Amino acid sequence: MIEVTFPDGAKKSFSKGITPIDIAKTISQGLARNIISVDFNGKTIETTSQIFDCGKIKFYTWNDKEGKKAFWHSSAHVLAQALEDLYSNIKLTIGPAINNGFYYDVDFGEHVFSENDFPKVEKRMIEICKGKHLFNLKPISKTDALNHYKNQKNEYKIELIENLEDGDITFCHHDSFLDLCKGGHIPNTGIIKAIKLMSVAGAYWKANQDNKQLTRVYGISFPKQKELVEYLNLIEEAKKRDHRKIGKQLELFTFSNKVGLGLPLWLPNGAELKERLETFLKKAQKIAGYQQVISPHIGNKELYEISGHYQKYGESSFKPITTPNIGEEFLLKPMNCPHHCEIYKSKKWSYKELPVRYAEFGTVYRYEQSGELHGLTRVRGFTQDDAHIFCTQNQLNTEFKRVIDLVLYVFQSLGFEKFSTQVSLRDLNEKQKYIGSDEVWDAAERAIINASKEKNLEYSIVHGEAAFYGPKLDFMVRDAIGREWQLGTIQVDYSLPERFDLNYTDENNKSVRPVMIHRAPFGSLERFVAILIEHTGGNFPLWLTINQILIIPVGESHKKHSEKVLKLLENNEIRALIDDRNETVSKKIRTGEINKIPFIIIIGDKEIQSQNYPLRARGGKDLGKKSIHELLDFLENKVKNSVKSFS
Repeated sequence: MIEVTFPDGAKKSFSKGITPIDIAKTISQGLARNIISVDFNGKTIETTSQIFDCGKIKFYTWNDKEGKKAFWHSSAHVLAQALEDLYSNIKLTIGPAINNGFYYDVDFGEHVFSENDFPKVEKRMIEICKGKHLFNLKPISKTDALNHYKNQKNEYKIELIENLEDGDITFCHHDSFLDLCKGGHIPNTGIIKAIKLMSVAGAYWKANQDNKQLTRVYGISFPKQKELVEYLNLIEEAKKRDHRKIGKQLELFTFSNKVGLGLPLWLPNGAELKERLETFLKKAQKIAGYQQVISPHIGNKELYEISGHYQKYGESSFKPITTPNIGEEFLLKPMNCPHHCEIYKSKKWSYKELPVRYAEFGTVYRYEQSGELHGLTRVRGFTQDDAHIFCTQNQLNTEFKRVIDLVLYVFQSLGFEKFSTQVSLRDLNEKQKYIGSDEVWDAAERAIINASKEKNLEYSIVHGEAAFYGPKLDFMVRDAIGREWQLGTIQVDYSLPERFDLNYTDENNKSVRPVMIHRAPFGSLERFVAILIEHTGGNFPLWLTINQILIIPVGESHKKHSEKVLKLLENNEIRALIDDRNETVSKKIRTGEINKIPFIIIIGDKEIQSQNYPLRARGGKDLGKKSIHELLDFLENKVKNSVKSFS
């Protein structure tokens, strides 16, 4: 017999070899019908996999992130089968699930695959799904796996298999289709009811520009047709909110091929917006006891070798910068943390002086593949609102919770009301991906979980998503149209203090390693601005918006008075502008609406005589006539109430 533990702590005994689906049936037939994937002892398995050991089990449905992952990965297999059925001599490579759907990278040979091919592929995929074919995972020897793909002359699968160990190789079989796969599938193809191919793009094999360019086919699938319709409607709404479109409209940022792909240029409006966000956080950080530091954009290669960043990001970094000194190399910094470690190390510390909190809006650089660049959400140069806290073990819990408070303050001030949290731990099956001992990882993971519990955060635990130097708490916000974005991260790190030989003197006059906390409420400012644009549709909180009020003079004779009103507003720190173009008032109002300006006043003869100005809110709401003092009080209160205070 084996003992199985459920998420609520309950335990049951079963015969060895029982499957998750049979376990689910002992609880309820409804549960058994709805589960599509299973976690057993931290590893995703099939619903039909036999269990021979004691352990913890968790069932996933379509409503779970892991359930969707299995659903979309299985859909990628169906896509691959459809492509093999329809196009001869193609070579399949990999087909993972992604945040929204799945893709498959394919070598189509001489055939040029395009959106014109989508309808017949979708039709074939639906036919396969209606067959309700079971997904079966079976182990295979390395020799047999290699022979299979040698017969197919598929050099891509051969390369993947050659890097695997005998005994760890499995094939997934459904219908007449066989694919190299490590698992994580839904029970059968019949669960997939709705499919839509979304786009096609080029992608280099293993993301290496020196390799052959493949065709990447993106798709999405659902267990109900209704959900596909809702998703496509969401896509249309997302197009309206696209930060690239609104960013151009509001003149926030631009890109230039001559400057370089993925290197944003902030225009005056965008630079002001970015500066206000930085000022907002700097003010809160000062209250929280942070000190601002500045580090250079480059660092000696040795710095990043010590930290492990070169080993981690070396392939996705810009090429080293050489100097006239033979053997001397510098890198554009991929992260700020090594620099902050060296700042901390520049003096001796006593336990009485800890915690030390360093903050920096530092620009970092990573050479992302050109095909993955996307507006501000994926760039090659970006500003991180980085901070690193060096504290004692006894201070860790308090400091971590204070950072949580700061992140929540940022979300509340910027209108992100719906969010969840995720504790990201290392993958215990791939410990080689991480630096540091089991002891320090266990301590760091306990610290994050305990602090999250004490702050009453509802969190999920995900294995394999930790940073290479430590576990983290990630904040997942839900935007206005229901999309989930990862924003804000807090990480506990025992490894870098060890690597950089950081110390402080404790109360017994002994040299002790500090604990290091990494945190970034915004994450990347570029990405944060992009998400904020799409969340608000460009209608930013009043304290942040580019121009808070538009003044429209009716005619030429009203310009002078309008300028007087403008000066009074600006003297009271209200951001205003005048539209004195030779256009109709109605056209100027439309322009103000397009540019997302919250308030408008119109100044003509009557307004000059009465010294009362009709105030109009965005969308056309009439807020009545106000004197200049009433107008100032109204706007100042609105701005003040639009941002929360931090203490």
